[in-house]
Amino acid sequence: MTFKQKIYHQYHQLVQDRIDAFRDMIAALTEDSKNDAKGSAGDKHETALSMMHIEQEKFNTKLKEVLAQKAVLDKLDSSVVAETIILGSLVKANGIYLYLSLALPKINVEGINIIALSPQSPLGNKLMGNKVGFTFEINTTKYTIEEIF
Repeated sequence: MTFKQKIYHQYHQLVQDRIDAFRDMIAALTEDSKNDAKGSAGDKHETALSMMHIEQEKFNTKLKEVLAQKAVLDKLDSSVVAETIILGSLVKANGIYLYLSLALPKINVEGINIIALSPQSPLGNKLMGNKVGFTFEINTTKYTIEEIF
């Protein structure tokens, strides 16, 4: 497995773990609301049930967002190496490794920090479509593309 494929798989696993966590939380709330419905009555019960439904809606919204992230990752082919930077490219610029995919948390693969960024971000936008050697500036920091994987 290439370095880029390891990065892809780690991000894919991170997103899948989030999906599983949200599904577990939703299932737990559903179970709690069923159990609460059996033994309670009155205003307190209605308030508690209402709060559970609000929490469940929040988790469902977050689950939809993470499922959308997974859909974007599923479309990437980690074996493709393009001459110009495209969605799914791993770029080394100023010694920093940038993975053009989604805005996701920084990870560490083989002792190297990887920053995942969206092509819509200011840095991602500047990188897209460019080649090794391209130089640009963002917020007074000058970047040079060293490698594209």
